Amino acid sequence: MQTLPELYASRVSAGDLHHDDAQEAVLPEFERIRAALAQPVKRGFFRKAPEPPKGLYLWGGVGRGKSMLMDLFVETLQMADIPVRRVHFHAFMQEIHKGMHAARQSGVEDALAPVAKEVAKSVRCLAFDEMQITDITDAMVVGRLFEFLFEAGVVVVTTSNRVPDDLYKDGLNRQLFLPFIEAIKDKLVVWELISPRDYRQDRLSGAQVFFSPANEKSRQEIELVWEHLTGGQGAPLTLVVNKREVEIPAFHNGVARAKFYDLCGKPLGPADYLALAEAARVLVLEDIPQLGRSNFNEAKRFVTLVDALYEAKVKLIASAAAEPEMLYVEGTGAFEFERTASRLREMQDAAWGRAD
Repeated sequence: MQTLPELYASRVSAGDLHHDDAQEAVLPEFERIRAALAQPVKRGFFRKAPEPPKGLYLWGGVGRGKSMLMDLFVETLQMADIPVRRVHFHAFMQEIHKGMHAARQSGVEDALAPVAKEVAKSVRCLAFDEMQITDITDAMVVGRLFEFLFEAGVVVVTTSNRVPDDLYKDGLNRQLFLPFIEAIKDKLVVWELISPRDYRQDRLSGAQVFFSPANEKSRQEIELVWEHLTGGQGAPLTLVVNKREVEIPAFHNGVARAKFYDLCGKPLGPADYLALAEAARVLVLEDIPQLGRSNFNEAKRFVTLVDALYEAKVKLIASAAAEPEMLYVEGTGAFEFERTASRLREMQDAAWGRAD
């Protein structure tokens, strides 16, 4: 059975990964969990289930390799047929809320209990990517949910860009959330991944991020960028904003992908775009059309979207009918669009993007 350090070394040797001292230093923590989960569970009337190992809370800056390490860890569990699920934290919480809604329809007194029980039955390890909590509905549920999971012996491994004490920072009724932070510190080893290298930025450094016109060549270039950033993976992500659902067609490891009309052809507003900017650190936006009188409402939404991305320092990779300065040249709003064009040009800089 291949250990995680062995798998990491083999990938480095093959040239698939760059050796990184900070990444290598955390491998024993992952391996500790893998080895414990790989131990056979002895059954019997008088046998007590073994105490599950402590999980892992791996946090640090964007692009340091947290998600890659998580993928390797999950791969070693799958090799050993250990029931594990890897899921983006935001998507997982949306599933929990949907499950609770369905449970309430059946008249159960505690809607969370049956949902948590089903999750615990299906896995021995939950691997969450990008734990972040900004929504009060998540904050009020997550504590009890994890209490159920821990009691059931589920091991939690998660990545985050924030130290546990900064989760749900400045959130409404945050004092009710604090016990969850203490549970994280108790049940998970908290480890900061301090690597001087931003691998995600490396993948984009000096690379073209704005493609025009939006033709077959641009589509091929966008596809290459998506493959480079996500390995070609991606699943739909549903954001719940003010009790409405906003669908992002593809999302993986903080990289979102959508077409212009997915985000600007629908009646979305600032709150929707702010939620997207919170969830994603890179947005791949395809097929921005020529803007003007004929699509004035879509153009206004696009301006609002760019403002939200700009303020949140989200990296934008886009294909468009024309260069930013020539996208909106006539009609009401063309003058005001000059600021948006300037922002789009600034966002093409190799150093653009947030570092949290």
